[in-house]
Amino acid sequence: MFTRLRSDIQCILERDPAARTAWEVLTCYPGLHAIVLHRLAHWCWTHGLKWLGRFVSHLTRFLTGIEIHPGATIGERVFFDHAMGVVVGETAIIGDGCTIYQGVTLGGTSLYKGAKRHPTLGKNVVVGAGAQVLGGFTVGDGARVGSNAVVVKPVPAGATAVGNPARIIQADADVKREEAASQMGFSAYGVTQNDDPVSQAMRGLIDNASSQEHQIALLWQAIEKLSQAQKDCVPADAARKESFEADKLNELMGK
Repeated sequence: MFTRLRSDIQCILERDPAARTAWEVLTCYPGLHAIVLHRLAHWCWTHGLKWLGRFVSHLTRFLTGIEIHPGATIGERVFFDHAMGVVVGETAIIGDGCTIYQGVTLGGTSLYKGAKRHPTLGKNVVVGAGAQVLGGFTVGDGARVGSNAVVVKPVPAGATAVGNPARIIQADADVKREEAASQMGFSAYGVTQNDDPVSQAMRGLIDNASSQEHQIALLWQAIEKLSQAQKDCVPADAARKESFEADKLNELMGK
């Protein structure tokens, strides 16, 4: 028991820069208190003491603001950061090393008793603040769920889910950046550089327009050279130079 507690405290010290000492974590972190009390509630639930397990869970919710059903399965080194308003359903499974922020719901969409109604999170999954993961599917190892995303379908390992309803974005191709992020611990709040599909689409349009203007400018320059003897063939307002400011537009898009 004490070995697991030390492991829980250490994972918080590693992931939360605001955590200063083990004593501070032990006494002032409701996420840790919720984990410890859930283990007691889960033991009661799995040993036939259903009411007692629910009562311990109810007290935990009152004390920490985190509601975890005693039937839920939680792995090692799971960190509920802030975590006020987190709800974890009965058949939910949270893998080792996961990080869950405030306002997250791991909920169900089925009314059938005994069915797998709640999601399964793989190892090292990050679920951003306010996200809703609804259904009995799996979120793969190392996946990220963006803040306020509503996820209703499986998320592949290493991918990111953002938006409402959530869109699945595959992991970035930049392996070096991912290695640097893993050395620092994890990507907080489940956000990566290229999460926003709208921004990606706009950047693609901007780059395409810029490329077209470049080609047009080159064509006019070629026509001008071929028409040196007949300058009247080239309109005075021809675009001989590029004026499309793609960089500035991309800046506005937050590139």
